[in-house]
Amino acid sequence: MKTLFGSHLSIAGGMEKAAHEAEELGMGCVQVFTKNQRQWKAPALKDETVERWCEAVRATKLKTTVSHDSYLINLASKDAETRKKSLALLEVEIANCDALGIPWLVMHPGAHLGDGEAVGIDRIVAGLDRVHEALPDAQTVTCLEVTAGQGTNLGYRLEHLSAIIDKVALPERLAVCLDTAHLIAAGYDLTSGEGAEGVVQEVGAVLGFDRVRVMHINDSKVERGKRVDRHEHIGYGTVSPEAFSVLLNHKKLGRLPLILETPKAEAPDGRAWDLVNMESLVQMRDDVSGWKKLDG
Repeated sequence: MKTLFGSHLSIAGGMEKAAHEAEELGMGCVQVFTKNQRQWKAPALKDETVERWCEAVRATKLKTTVSHDSYLINLASKDAETRKKSLALLEVEIANCDALGIPWLVMHPGAHLGDGEAVGIDRIVAGLDRVHEALPDAQTVTCLEVTAGQGTNLGYRLEHLSAIIDKVALPERLAVCLDTAHLIAAGYDLTSGEGAEGVVQEVGAVLGFDRVRVMHINDSKVERGKRVDRHEHIGYGTVSPEAFSVLLNHKKLGRLPLILETPKAEAPDGRAWDLVNMESLVQMRDDVSGWKKLDG
């Protein structure tokens, strides 16, 4: 089974640089921001930016591309002004992806900030309906991401994502992004192969595998159920190698774009950590008993 590994890479110096870096690292996909994710204001994409990105994607023969929206966006906020700005920015994010030919836009559902989960989910649904109405021809699909559940963040239960998709007017405009670090932090059992089998069954029962279009493949610094979002290199955290093996060998989940969001640095052996993490995942997929940590 062909596994499609990628990573979230920097667009500093031009978006096309991320595509070329992905190729240099031997990746089949890449995840990027399409704007500065720390700012509400987003300048319009220049034609040359779009052209350079599209040419780079063609030249590198990436199988697919993914974007992550700004962490500022919160459609569930109790503050009306924040919701207004979030709607406007989400429209920009989707429009950018559509112009760039990026089929998948990952977003965190949002935080209700004390107003309750049911109210928060309804606000997210209303916001998504407004954005979809404003962009009727956009082809980019928004992938709601499972979250670690910090604070009042929604999305730490698969049922939250299912409820949002079921309630929107155009459910075909939405999909799901699983994140292994978030799943274990939210309480899902990825501490063993057996536990992971149970999580896979729950994903199928609650969401259906066809709704899952992207997976962030990260280890976690925190124990199961701590509801804190802290990513770690593959095999160095609390997600067991056997759990990764189960996910990577699943006939549907193992074929998704698998995006690393682990720290960028040099590993003890001098290679980029992205290369080491991909090598670890391949070993866990093919023969989990043969995987071992780097010395140092």
